Amino acid sequence: MKHETDEEFDLRKFVPSEEARKTFAKVFDKKTIKAVHWLATKGYFNVLEHVISTGKEAHVFLALDSTGSNKRAVKIYKVETSDFNKMQRYLAGDRRFGKVKKSKRSIVFAWAKKEFKNLSLMNEAGIKCPLPIACFENVLVMEFIEANGKAAPTLKDQPPKDLANAYWQAINFLARLLFKANLIYADFSEYNILNRNEELVLIDAGQAVLTTHPEAQLFFERDAQVIANFFSKHGMHKTVEEIKQDVKAMEGKI
Repeated sequence: MKHETDEEFDLRKFVPSEEARKTFAKVFDKKTIKAVHWLATKGYFNVLEHVISTGKEAHVFLALDSTGSNKRAVKIYKVETSDFNKMQRYLAGDRRFGKVKKSKRSIVFAWAKKEFKNLSLMNEAGIKCPLPIACFENVLVMEFIEANGKAAPTLKDQPPKDLANAYWQAINFLARLLFKANLIYADFSEYNILNRNEELVLIDAGQAVLTTHPEAQLFFERDAQVIANFFSKHGMHKTVEEIKQDVKAMEGKI
């Protein structure tokens, strides 16, 4: 009779879906399995239901608590396939993470912790984004952003119907990041903003840097350009200078 290892037993326990379990086992190593199990035993969630999204750097799973009624998003960063050179660019100039070792695992752990801290600052600044719940090693547990019973779509998949309303929400994001959270998001994209029934929600905040980062101004200019491109593409022409002026005008209003 074949005996299950501890890792196999634990994986079956907190990933009951065979399909999700195959995806999980294919992508993540034993140390990650143990990290997820540790968070589950601490009560941050009970089981992982299925994959919400996949990417080169992370998979996001829908999780449920012990009652089965409260949903969580569990983001698990992949140690082997993450873009470490890119990550180091955003970590190196951040005084919060100035002493991160150069190993892959250390960099990914720091990145997960950085996203947790950034989301915390963003929530405190009144920015619509997932509420971070827990972070351990390369695993981040946060609020599940839902729309009509499903994971809210990205702006890429569901562009806003009211462009003017969406534009001012984006400007509000930039202003609150800059003036309230002292952050530059550094990766505005239609893939990183959810459309929750016309309410925009900012996600994937690992790359956001403090305004003291040596490349903060460059990142801000890039964010403004991305926003200008998106709204211009959808019929609302905006320039980078107009966006910067609109952000500045928000300083005393938020």
